[in-house]
Amino acid sequence: MTAKSRSKGMKAYVLIETAPGKTKAVRKELASVSKGALATLDAVTGPYDFIAVVEGPTLDAIGRLVTDEIGAVNGVTRTTTCVAISLA
Repeated sequence: MTAKSRSKGMKAYVLIETAPGKTKAVRKELASVSKGALATLDAVTGPYDFIAVVEGPTLDAIGRLVTDEIGAVNGVTRTTTCVAISLA
């Protein structure tokens, strides 16, 4: 994997924790996050409730997406962002 997505620039994995009982509502609200910026959203087991793949033209754009849209969703209690990098 590389830090550059062919079409969007940067890619990151966002690990999302939700408040108890809010997982379904959060999933529904995350579906309305910026079109194209949220590439995938998977519900997972373990310490996180969702892992999202997000894409943006710059790291700042990804940061704004995570803080202004994902983190602002009612029921999201914490996010951890892991930026994809190139090891080549």
